[in-house]
Amino acid sequence: MEDYRLRVRIFTSVILVVLAILGGRLMFMQLLDTEGYTDESRNNAIRERLVRPSRGAIFDRRNRLMVDNRPVYSIQLTPRYFPRAEGGGRYDFDPGKVQLLARLLAVSDSTVWAKLDAAVRRNPDAPTDSFEEVPFESFGRVQEHLYQLPGVTYDIKQTRRYHTDAKASHALGYIREIDKDKLAIRYDDGYRRGDMLGITGVENKYEMYLRGKLGRSWELVNARGLNIGKYEDGRDDSAPLSGFDLHLSIDSRVQALAESLFVNKRGGAVALDPNTGEILALVSAPDYDLSMFTGRLTQATVDYVYRNPVKPLYNRATQSQQVPGSTWKPFMALMALNEGVITKDETVTCSGGHPLGGGRFFRCMHVHGRIASEEAIQRSCNTYFFEMMNRIAGSSPRNEERVAEGVDTFARYAHYFGMGTRITSDVQDQSPGLIPDSTYFADKFGDYWNLSWMNLGIGQGDLGNTPLELALYTSAVANGGLRYSPHLIKEMRHPETGETVRPSLPAPFEIPIAAEHFETVRNGMRLVMEAGTGRGVQIPGVTSGGKTGTAQDGRGRKDNSVFIMFAPYDNPQIAVAVQVENAGYGSTAAAPIASLMAEQYLNGGIAPERRALAERVRAVRSQEIID
Repeated sequence: MEDYRLRVRIFTSVILVVLAILGGRLMFMQLLDTEGYTDESRNNAIRERLVRPSRGAIFDRRNRLMVDNRPVYSIQLTPRYFPRAEGGGRYDFDPGKVQLLARLLAVSDSTVWAKLDAAVRRNPDAPTDSFEEVPFESFGRVQEHLYQLPGVTYDIKQTRRYHTDAKASHALGYIREIDKDKLAIRYDDGYRRGDMLGITGVENKYEMYLRGKLGRSWELVNARGLNIGKYEDGRDDSAPLSGFDLHLSIDSRVQALAESLFVNKRGGAVALDPNTGEILALVSAPDYDLSMFTGRLTQATVDYVYRNPVKPLYNRATQSQQVPGSTWKPFMALMALNEGVITKDETVTCSGGHPLGGGRFFRCMHVHGRIASEEAIQRSCNTYFFEMMNRIAGSSPRNEERVAEGVDTFARYAHYFGMGTRITSDVQDQSPGLIPDSTYFADKFGDYWNLSWMNLGIGQGDLGNTPLELALYTSAVANGGLRYSPHLIKEMRHPETGETVRPSLPAPFEIPIAAEHFETVRNGMRLVMEAGTGRGVQIPGVTSGGKTGTAQDGRGRKDNSVFIMFAPYDNPQIAVAVQVENAGYGSTAAAPIASLMAEQYLNGGIAPERRALAERVRAVRSQEIID
């Protein structure tokens, strides 16, 4: 009997201890740790809806709208809440509701069944974007019947809409829905599944300005997942804040004209304002239509963009390293004059060749006789510029130490103009050009350089520049020696707050070359346009400076066509560089393109008498790639 009473006391004590623990835990949850459990309870009755901000629009330098947004509607399915068949299991869905949704969306019943099955496999308790890019009419019909369709919700996203004839695909770039890898990185920045992200161009570079700030809306939902009102009358909601509008330096009409002139061609063109570094046009051909990326990628899009041998995503304006040819000769004159190896009026005798090459390897296309700097630029005398390189690197090719010093001098001057280095710019896709120095030649040729450095004098051989580099060099010649940072953005304006942000740019670099040497070279380039190879593309009524180049491709193909120019001569407002691959002489393709671009920018259009020139250059084609 006594043992029985003891066991009862022990059992009673255990029950009391357990009840005390449970009571204490309940008191802690209800009175002390209310915040966490209130939030959890709220999530069972309240649904958070993200309200995406309007992505910033993009305008050209003259405030022409280039890019804005259009809504994209999607229908979401949450299997947990979707009506079940009477007496059926958890995911035995009501055929009548399936038929209703199919009718509203104008799709087959089997399509809805397949989407429900896919949503179950993905996550039955969370909304899945099951029907994307739904036409507005279908979206409206579904909205009207949401009260009959528990588990059916919607989302409204945005995609880009393009307004001008200018594609500017490599400058603008495209956006896509954020993938899971980028989402993991950017989640703490406020990105969520379904958000759009800039992938290339200014869409990527200025993503944090363009995107804006997400808003949130809290909705009361019942056990069937239906929206029954606003939580707390919307007091906890936060409105979205739109992104900044970008105002580009690009002139969309110059851009559109240049793109039309590059039809059936490979190459690139860059136009700069020589007084600011603003990029007026940036063309890479072939290009692509940005609207291809606004929806689902079709097989045709994938094949064109990613499997095309001409690589339309490749930015030839900033990445293609092509031999500059004779467009390099004004640079050679500047270096030679500044180094004091020749004076402005000192002459060199051109007999069609150069003594070091015996006229065989280092030859000139003509016999020019005695020729000085300005005329050498005008008439593009190879002999003169071979001699300038020879003097910079020493008159004896066997003096290897002197040659190495001269080649390093060549590289140093090229770097002054921004060549062979990554340029400070908001243009992201860049490949510095090839500017050889003594180390480069030693690594390539060993102890004997075989006079290969002589070809640098005429812009041939182991040398390569992008159109952006050539435009930067031309711009510095035009303005008398200042190298600005090329940039695509003039300013960013917020449409709601009125805040304005301008890009932070380094001060222009003053190239250490005497002003009188720039004037000599500028005058030589003026003579090219008045009485040289550029005279056929002189803008009516506008004096300019330019230089053609016909650069050997070196792979058994037609030469590359190259041209640089600036205008007007006395007060330069535009500097242009154009490279057209495998299209022949510089005057055939590149020169007309550059001249017409400059005319469009300066005059706002093309003179009637020059329209035939535009049609002729449109007919020029780059030689096909057979590799």
